[in-house]
Amino acid sequence: MSLPVTARDVDRASAVLADVVRHTPLELSDRLSEEVGQPVYLKREDLQVCRSFKVRGAYTKMSGLTEAERAGGVVAASAGNHAQGVAYACARLNISGTIFLPASTPRQKRRRIATIGGTWVTQVIVAGNFDETNRVAQQHARDHGCVYVHPYDDADVIAGQGSVAVQLGQQMPEATDTVMIPVGGGGLISGMAVWLKEHRPGVRIVGVESEGAASMRQALSAGRPVSLERVNSFVDGTAVGCAGETTFALVRDIVDDIVVVPEGAVCTEMLDLYHSEGIIAEPAGALASAAARRYLPHIPNGPLVCVISGGNNDLSRYAEVLERSARHEGLRHYFLVRFNQEPGALRAFLNDVLIDGEDIVHFQYTKKNNRDTGPALVGIELPDPHEIRDLRRRLASSPLTVEEVSPDSAIFNLLV
Repeated sequence: MSLPVTARDVDRASAVLADVVRHTPLELSDRLSEEVGQPVYLKREDLQVCRSFKVRGAYTKMSGLTEAERAGGVVAASAGNHAQGVAYACARLNISGTIFLPASTPRQKRRRIATIGGTWVTQVIVAGNFDETNRVAQQHARDHGCVYVHPYDDADVIAGQGSVAVQLGQQMPEATDTVMIPVGGGGLISGMAVWLKEHRPGVRIVGVESEGAASMRQALSAGRPVSLERVNSFVDGTAVGCAGETTFALVRDIVDDIVVVPEGAVCTEMLDLYHSEGIIAEPAGALASAAARRYLPHIPNGPLVCVISGGNNDLSRYAEVLERSARHEGLRHYFLVRFNQEPGALRAFLNDVLIDGEDIVHFQYTKKNNRDTGPALVGIELPDPHEIRDLRRRLASSPLTVEEVSPDSAIFNLLV
């Protein structure tokens, strides 16, 4: 089989990066090992230079430019981590770069890009998602004769990102059953799969996408890369609306499976990584280990490796992470409750409906002077998800008019 990127290409990229990137550790997770029933190891690319594997691909691509190409500068589009990798390479290689970012890119990542790239980098914010940002950046590169550094759909970038596998090959147990890798555009999994299938052919390669941006799964179903109608940008590091042409071909031919994980499960895993392993993972960084605990496509016969791809998380998002996790786990539910506008109505609700261990975590009520009843949005957190049945029974038996808010309601936009 002729592939656009080979294991030899990945080895060459690894040699280029030897004095640039860190040899990130492979750590055993006791928590995940107990849940899965096999040893689960975490490849800690969140500890990489710029706290993400993306620096590998960007530096590999840019280090191979001619003197004329370096003089003309580079252009990139990114939701954050690729931008940091490009900025790092610009500063280290003395190449001017213009980096286009979607307006949704967290402020923390923008500051990091500026710090890493210094005077070598200019940022341009684009009103739109990654795909629109990518289009604008590519047009800028054509108009100004600059080299466009693609975040994933480029042979040199794929080879550089695949260098994770070269390190991993020196670290993982001989009996490793599966390597689970987060998927956005597909650069990381393509490069790693190329090398692993050559050197560790018995290992299964499983890609993991978020439910709201499963562009590679959609491409595999359609037989070609297709644009998603909608992209949920919560897992921003992998929020790609269309898989790459080169990466799609590689994934189709050599990756064993792709699984899709709900954003709420990613949030739960982010919290567990922090509480149990002390790892501050960004949403994309928690994709693989979230899949390992609940969404494995097969029963493993040996150790698993999960790539923690990045740790550039904005701490201001943790309220949203907690909210999404609690709802996904069935611990938090919301109701529209119509209270009689009379003294003691709320006290009666607390005394007659709620029991020990059930907490009100949200209460939004506006009194209407000209009405006998007023609606309130009430959020209730349970100690156990199975207790929702008993709570619904008590609500139905009460004199109140209660409507449970469905998970797809627009009302939730007020909460996160």
